[in-house]
Amino acid sequence: MASKAQGAPTGEAIWMDGEFVKWDDANIHILTHTLHYGLGVFEGIRCYRTEDGRSAVFRLSEHLRRLYDSAKINLMEIPYDIDVLTDAVLESLRCNNLSEGYIRPLVYIGDGAMGLHPGDNAVRVSVIAWAWGKYLGEEGMERGITAKVSTFNRHFVNSKMTNGKTCGDYVNSILAKREALLDGYDEAIMLDPQGLVSEATGENIFVVRNGIMSTPPLYSILDGITRAAMITLARAEGLEVVERPLTRDDLYIADEIFLTGTAAEVTPVRELDHRTIGTGRRGPVAEKLQKAFFDAVAGKRPESEGWLTYV
Repeated sequence: MASKAQGAPTGEAIWMDGEFVKWDDANIHILTHTLHYGLGVFEGIRCYRTEDGRSAVFRLSEHLRRLYDSAKINLMEIPYDIDVLTDAVLESLRCNNLSEGYIRPLVYIGDGAMGLHPGDNAVRVSVIAWAWGKYLGEEGMERGITAKVSTFNRHFVNSKMTNGKTCGDYVNSILAKREALLDGYDEAIMLDPQGLVSEATGENIFVVRNGIMSTPPLYSILDGITRAAMITLARAEGLEVVERPLTRDDLYIADEIFLTGTAAEVTPVRELDHRTIGTGRRGPVAEKLQKAFFDAVAGKRPESEGWLTYV
């Protein structure tokens, strides 16, 4: 057996097609259709330790609803109802002894027919849970990260539908992320085919200018669940939030930029394309919304009641 890469996820068991198997036995056939052609859907979900010591999954029902929506967009029928996958997520956390962690439901087309049409190949489902810290680093959460505008455009809405989390779509993100890292940046900001700001490689984007928070409209971006939570929290804090087209130079003259997503949570951008953003450190809006977000996932805010599913 090949040795695992340093820092690779590990655990006790993975839920596969209705039952738990040992972590190292969770294997698939080399002719798995999704491996060759990229047609599959997934979610990224987080579980947090709350203030009373219990563990709770953040916006589980919304994440699973989007998983089923993604499958429908891609003409895939998930062979389990949502209650089964809800239980699978919660039991995955228990089986792997996780009080906090990241959860990855994955729906994919199994082996059988090859070629672009998968024929009657079975639709398979797995749920994986593991411990995962800050995606863009603890320092990035406080100090902010550096980013560049990518040379790769985001998907056009009618060339590949943008509302689903489709496996193959993320080749686009990988190219942009690798380019950014090779050029010495932490992350990439991507434009749509019209040259307007879309999103980062795995995060939505917010811009603050003169006290107003702006974010791109949904037509060219993923409808992020953390994004939606951030809009709710910002308005509860008395901030004005608008969804509007943003240009590249809107980013350069912003007072603040921050990224949101399940993995990234709320991460400020301190520098973009060698231009200092605001004061070059985490701004007051990002700091306020980081606190609001982490209070919400810890069960300390009114919004928590509808957003947390306890393990």
